[in-house]
Amino acid sequence: MTTAIQNCERCESPLETGDLRCSICGQASPADRPHAETLTIQILRCKGCGAATAYDIEHQAPSCTFCDSVVEVETVDDPMEQSEGYLPFTTGQDEARKAMRHWLSSLGWFRPSDLTTSARLEQLKPLWWVGWVFDAESEVSWAADSNAGSRRSAWAPHSGQVNMTFDDILVSASRGLSQSEVSAIGPGCDLGSIRDQPEGAQNATIEQFDLQRSQARQQIIAAIQNIAAARVEQNEIPGTSFRKTSVSVVLRKLITRRISLPAWVLAYRYKGRLYRMVISGQDASYVTGTAPYSIAKIIFVALCAVVAFLAFFAVVAAR
Repeated sequence: MTTAIQNCERCESPLETGDLRCSICGQASPADRPHAETLTIQILRCKGCGAATAYDIEHQAPSCTFCDSVVEVETVDDPMEQSEGYLPFTTGQDEARKAMRHWLSSLGWFRPSDLTTSARLEQLKPLWWVGWVFDAESEVSWAADSNAGSRRSAWAPHSGQVNMTFDDILVSASRGLSQSEVSAIGPGCDLGSIRDQPEGAQNATIEQFDLQRSQARQQIIAAIQNIAAARVEQNEIPGTSFRKTSVSVVLRKLITRRISLPAWVLAYRYKGRLYRMVISGQDASYVTGTAPYSIAKIIFVALCAVVAFLAFFAVVAAR
């Protein structure tokens, strides 16, 4: 979906349709700008995780793709953000199944020995989850204590300013995927492969952008703050140790894009219990999920630790 973009007269940051003021400098939008149309649409809302997905009368979906809770049809009168592009699926079902087995076999000794062979795939569903991709220019002021120049004391104050550019930063807008899941599979997405329409998967669930734009920008600004602080700690603060890092970010330009990103959501069963996995739809090596632990192995290690401690204590007491 292509929308004509007009820039702010003061700071030249792009204005989106429906913005009454510039999100960066607060300058009022021109009076003759088009406003967002009021649309009445229907979505499927999950009663469990709150995710919203596209409503399709032919899509019989009594349960949520994300968490398997019951979904209900909800009519939304307020304008909703629409995806501007889709990353195509480049991994298929067979690759997702192989990734599941490989991941289960790589979890380590504390998992059940028969996990890989006994786990049974229950569901394998393709979906497009939603996120914002942004570019920004900013001036960052920072302050921190460092051991550089501290002389007789342990710490000395330092501060400075630096210009930073942020390119293709991905921030999740998904309600169905957790932040840890997005952090695990997000790096497997090729942001240069955007298409106008969904490609590569049949009958996939499409998550909707159902957060207000103001909430979205708050999340983006929080992400910029975190990235700026990490860059300052890595590149700007002198010395070998530091504490009390604080940053203040002044944005000069912010360009956001609303993107739908591909993923496979799997549910597998082990000894009567269901577990969930999420796999990137573009690189099956990016996997995250939940898996059981072997209680017997944990107890065995704990007993060995107790025996070793008692043996050590006996040796010390005998001296």
